[in-house]
Order: sequence, then C-alpha cells, then structure tokens
Amino acid sequence: MTLRPGQMPAQRKAAFPPSVDEATRLLILGSLPGDASIRQGEYYAHRGNAFWTLMGGVLDEDLRALPYAMRLKKLRARGVGLWDVIESADREGSLDSAIRGAELRDLSAFVARLPKLEAVAFNGKTAALHGRRQIGSAQGLTLIDLPSSSGAYAMLSREKKAQVWQGLRKWIDPQD
Repeated sequence: MTLRPGQMPAQRKAAFPPSVDEATRLLILGSLPGDASIRQGEYYAHRGNAFWTLMGGVLDEDLRALPYAMRLKKLRARGVGLWDVIESADREGSLDSAIRGAELRDLSAFVARLPKLEAVAFNGKTAALHGRRQIGSAQGLTLIDLPSSSGAYAMLSREKKAQVWQGLRKWIDPQD
C-alpha cells in the first residue's frame, strides 16, 4: 500500500465484547467501533453519533443522560443487546468505508446461543452487508436494516432516522 505524504498507515482496531444476556430479544449490530468509542471503551461514544438518542426515543427514556454502564443495563433490562459484525479490521479513522482486512464474527453460532432472540437489527449498511451474510436465513429471526446512527450518515435527518428506529419498539420488553 502506498501512503500519501502525511498519511498514517491504517491501524488494526478491535471490537468490544457483546452486551447481551439470556433475555435478549433484539440484538443491534454495528460494524466496528469508531475511534472515539475505542478510546473511551464505550459503544457509540462519539457525540455526533445519535445511537443513544435514537434508542432513548425507542425506550422513552433519556439514555444519553445516564452513565454508560447504566445505559447498557437499561437496554438489557428491556431485552436489547449490542454487538458488532466485525471482530477486528485495519482502518484509518472511523469511517466504515475505510475498513480493510475485516475479520468477521461467527454470528450464526452467536445468535443460536440467545434463546429468546427474535430480531436482529443492523445499524447501517456495512453492518447489514456483513451481518446478513453471516446470519443467513436464521429460522425465526426478523432481520432489520436501520439507517446508520452515525453523524457521518447524513442522507437522512435525525428525525427521519428516529421514525425508522421506532419500528424496533415491537421487540422491546415493557418497563416494569
């Protein structure tokens, strides 16, 4: 690979462990955490990413105002799990278009271990492309393509994204 003057080589970046439990009904899969998320060790940490706002709207809770550990706990309490389709990849920056040499997860084996799983939602086109290939036609699962929560995906406004994401309510456990 030839680098332009001032260009840094892509770095190998790794994803986080899953945030799921035996009660997970809806699994939301991203592609690979961005640099801000990797630095902070938190899913969707970049302030321009609307994930926590979008999911807060789905759950009718202000997730963004909560500490990260509580956000994950709230999702799991409502039957929602998080993970990524890519285990690791070379990538300069945070854009999915810069991902090279992706090592994919074994998602079909993973989803088979979630006894209550009903739906898998893909956060963005890259997640859908790789995730659908890996899961294939898993019996009984609804597969959902979502517009990316990333601020870099500006084809839809946050309001339009929120309308699509509201479709996830069908798989959300009610509050106690």
